[in-house]
Amino acid sequence: MSKAVLTINSRNYGAWSMRCWLLCRMSLLDFEERTVSADDASTRAELLQLSPSFLVPSLKIGPIKVWDTLAIAEYLNETRPDSGLLPEEPVRRAHCRSISAELHGGFQNMRSAMPMNIKRRHGNFKLWTGVKPDIERLTEIWRECLHEYGGPWLFGSRPTMADAMYAPECTRFRTYEVELDTSCDRYVETVLGCPEVREWIDRALEEPEALAELEGDF
Repeated sequence: MSKAVLTINSRNYGAWSMRCWLLCRMSLLDFEERTVSADDASTRAELLQLSPSFLVPSLKIGPIKVWDTLAIAEYLNETRPDSGLLPEEPVRRAHCRSISAELHGGFQNMRSAMPMNIKRRHGNFKLWTGVKPDIERLTEIWRECLHEYGGPWLFGSRPTMADAMYAPECTRFRTYEVELDTSCDRYVETVLGCPEVREWIDRALEEPEALAELEGDF
């Protein structure tokens, strides 16, 4: 069988790349990484959310090529059904799919105003009005799942597709020092403390490339 190749962009700025990399690791897929330089024009457009179509990250296995994070997640779940990307119980499974899709298609105000930047800390960052509803809705999702399924992950005792989808938001909340309630703060600590996320963060801190557009003081 052909070796799987995951193409990603920046570890420091690439929220979608982080999600797909975590999904591949969670599914126990044996894969190689290919990183597209941030100097590439199309990559910069994606990282700055100026591209109408996001083609990175992408997963290639022989003749099969899948791009778009949610498509990759569903492909991995389909081909590796025992990996636990989706809960076994139907109600949880539907819920997990729904909040993953909501993240995939929503929260644009928060993404634009709070770009992922693992290396930075903005202690005095002021949230503009359009961002607050996104944060409120996102933390509502977390609280509902943690209460309903008992934590420490969104759907119980092990991480799922949803946790991979929301992991970059945990880094955003640390970067911009967003105040959270105890339940959500504990969830952020759970996500940031898991070995796979820790590995991603450590490698992001070593990344040499910088996008000047995302490095200013807010």
